[in-house]
Amino acid sequence: MKQLLASIAAVVIVVSLVVIGFTYTQVHQQQASLMDDLQRRSTLLADSFKESIRPAYVVKATSTLQSLLNKFAGRERLLGLAVFDNKGELFAVSAGLPNELVEDPQIPEKSMDSDSAVGAFSPQMPGKVYILASPLHQDEKVIGSVVVYQRADYIDASISDTWKNNLLRLLVQSLLFAIAVVLILRWIIYAPIVKMAEAIRQARSGQAGGDSAMQKSHGFFKPIVAEITKMSQSLVLARTAASEEARMRLEKIDSPWTAERLKEFFKAYFKERKIFVVSNREPYIHSKIKNEITWEVPAAGLVTALEPIMEACGGMWLAHGSGSADKITSDAEGKIQVPPEEPQYTLKRIWLNEKEIQGHYVGFSNEALWPLCHMAHTRPIFRKEDWLQYRKVNGKFAQALLAEIKNVQRPVILIQDYHFALLPEMIKNSRPDAEVGMFWHIPWPNAEVFSVCPWRKEILEGMLGADVLGFHTQQYCNNFLETVGKEIESLTDLEKFAITHKGHTTYIKPFPISVPFSNTEAEDVPHKSELLEKLDLKPKFLGVGVDRLDYTKGIMERFKGLEFFFEMYPAYKEQFTFVQIAPPSREGVEKYRQFNAEVTREAERINNKYENNGWKPIVLLKENHTHEEIFPLYRAANICLVTPLHDGMNLVAKEFVSARNDEAGVLVLSQFTGAARDLKDAIIINPYSAEETAEAIYKAITMPAAEQHRRMKKMREAVKNYNIYRWAAEFLRAIINLG
Repeated sequence: MKQLLASIAAVVIVVSLVVIGFTYTQVHQQQASLMDDLQRRSTLLADSFKESIRPAYVVKATSTLQSLLNKFAGRERLLGLAVFDNKGELFAVSAGLPNELVEDPQIPEKSMDSDSAVGAFSPQMPGKVYILASPLHQDEKVIGSVVVYQRADYIDASISDTWKNNLLRLLVQSLLFAIAVVLILRWIIYAPIVKMAEAIRQARSGQAGGDSAMQKSHGFFKPIVAEITKMSQSLVLARTAASEEARMRLEKIDSPWTAERLKEFFKAYFKERKIFVVSNREPYIHSKIKNEITWEVPAAGLVTALEPIMEACGGMWLAHGSGSADKITSDAEGKIQVPPEEPQYTLKRIWLNEKEIQGHYVGFSNEALWPLCHMAHTRPIFRKEDWLQYRKVNGKFAQALLAEIKNVQRPVILIQDYHFALLPEMIKNSRPDAEVGMFWHIPWPNAEVFSVCPWRKEILEGMLGADVLGFHTQQYCNNFLETVGKEIESLTDLEKFAITHKGHTTYIKPFPISVPFSNTEAEDVPHKSELLEKLDLKPKFLGVGVDRLDYTKGIMERFKGLEFFFEMYPAYKEQFTFVQIAPPSREGVEKYRQFNAEVTREAERINNKYENNGWKPIVLLKENHTHEEIFPLYRAANICLVTPLHDGMNLVAKEFVSARNDEAGVLVLSQFTGAARDLKDAIIINPYSAEETAEAIYKAITMPAAEQHRRMKKMREAVKNYNIYRWAAEFLRAIINLG
C-alpha cells in the first residue's frame, strides 16, 4: 500500500508541476494581453476627450472644463480625468478623484516632454490604478496634457481566477486519476495477486481449494498462474507422500519425529479432540510504535518449545495479553489467529489489571515461587496479598478455559509452568472428563526447601488435579514425590510413580523438553552473521551467550570466568570476543532491575580493564533478538557458554547444537542444567568456579577440529532423537494411556 501511494503521489507531483508551468505561461500571456488592451482603451479614451476639452482649455474656461471632466468621469472602469498645463501644474480635475493620484505630475510631464502617450500604474494607491497621459496640442504645440485614470484591479482578479480554476481543475483531475489508478490496481492487479497469494497459502498449508482459487486469477497473470498451479500440485503430492510416510512411522520408535509426524500422531490418537494450552507468556506480542502495529515472539524457552507443537496440532492457546496493541488486534473475545504470517491456531488473550499482574506475576510467581524452586541464593518473598492475587488469576484463567471447553467433549488441556499451580484442580473439579497434563518448566526443589512456602499444601493439591504432571528430570520427579509425601495425606505408588489424592491419581513423569531439530533448519541460515557486521566485529575467536537478564543464568559468574581467562591466557587479548545477548526480563521485579544494573557495571568494569585499540572483551547487547538473527551468530561462534546456576533444562544449549549442522563449535555447559544430562559431550563445568570456566574456554578454543566434530555429532544425534516433537508426543501419549 505504501508503494502504491508513493507511486500515485509521484505521478500527481509530476502532473502538478506540468500544470503549474502551463498555468504560469498562460497567466503571463493573459496579463500581457490585458495590459495591451488596457493601454489601447485608455489611449482611445484620452484621444476622444481631447476634442471636447481643448476649446475650454484654450480659453481658460475653468468652470466649463470642470463640468466636462465631471460628465465623462465615473463610466465603467474610468476612475476620473485631469488636465495639466504645459508647466506640469494641475489645471482641472474631475470630482472624487483621490488627491494622491493628481498630486504627482511625473506622468503628465513625461507625456509632454516626449510628445507622446505615457502610461504607468500608480504606486500611491493600494488598489491597482492605471494612469495614461496624452499631450494636448494647439497649432502643433504642446499646451498641456489630458490624464486618464482607470481601475485595473480586474487584471489581478482575472489572473487570480485563472490560477484558481486551473488548480481546481488540477485537484479534480488528480483525484480522478488517483481513483482510476486505485481501481485499476485494485481490480486488475491487486485482486488477482491477493487470490494467487491466498491460493499459494492454502497450498502451502495443505488446505483444499488452492488450485480453484488460483484459476480465478486471469489476464496477464495467466502464465504465472499456470506455473504456480504446477508447483502447488507438486507440493500436494509431496505433502501426501510425507503424511503417508509419517503415518507409517508412528509406531517406529527409531524413526525421527517431525512436525508432520506429530500432526499424524495427534490425528490418529486424538481423532477430532481439541487441544488447549494455558501459559502466562503469550507466543505473539503486538505492540504499537509510532502509530504502527508490530509483533514479536518473546524470548522465552516455553514459547520456543510450545510454538512448534501448536503449529503442528492446532487448537487454542490461552495466555495473558501483555502487548500495547494486543486488544486492538484481537476480537471482542480476545482471540486472534496466529502465527500472523500463516495462521495455524487460535490465541486467546486474558486481560489482567495492574493489581493482578503485580500480585500474580511479579509477586507470587517471580518473587516467591521462582527463587524458591531455583535455590539461587535469593530469598523468596511471601506476601499474603500476592497469594490472593495468584489464586484470583488462576481462577480467572479457569473461568475462561471452562467457557471455551463448555461444548467440547473430552478436551485435552496442557497447563504450563509455575504460574498456574492451582489451575489443574480447578479444571478437574468442574470438568472431570477433561484430560489435564501439566508441565513444570523450572526445577522442583527438595522437600526441605519447599516447606518454607506458607501455602505449600494448596499448591500441591492444585497440581495434583492434573492427570499427568511432567518435570524435566527424574530428580525433580523424585523431589516432588518426597514433597507430597511430607506435606499432604496421599497414597504414593513408587513403581508407577503415581500419587492418589482424594480419589484422583496423578502420574509423575520426566519429559526432558527440547527444540524443533531439523537437518535442514540451519542450512538456509548464512554462515556470516549480519549482527557481527553491524557491530563491526571480526574476532579470531568468538564466544556467544544468549540468556534473559535473570540472576539464575549465571551471567555474573560467566563474566568472572572470562576475566580469569584473560588473566590466565593474556595471549588471547584482542583475539577473543564474547558477545552476550541479554534482553531484560521481569523489569517489574526490583531484584531483576538491580541485577540488570549489576551486569552492566560488571561488563563495563572488565571492558575498561582490558580494552585496547578499539577491542573490548565483552559485547553486551541488552535487547531482544529474533531466531533469524541469533542462528547465524550460533553458526559463527567458536564457543557457546551456557552457565546457569540452576536451570530446569536450558534450550539455548540445544538451539546452539541444532544450529551447528557443520558439526563444529564447542558447547560449555553448566552441570546444574537439565540439558547436561542430555548433552554429555559438552564441556561440563561448575559455573561457580571462575577457574573452571576459564579452563573450559581455553579447552574449547584450542580443541582440535576432529574432536569438535566428534562431540558435536553426538550432541546433535541426542537432540535429533529427542526433539520437541517427540517430547510433545510422549507427553500426549502419557495422557492418552490413562484412558
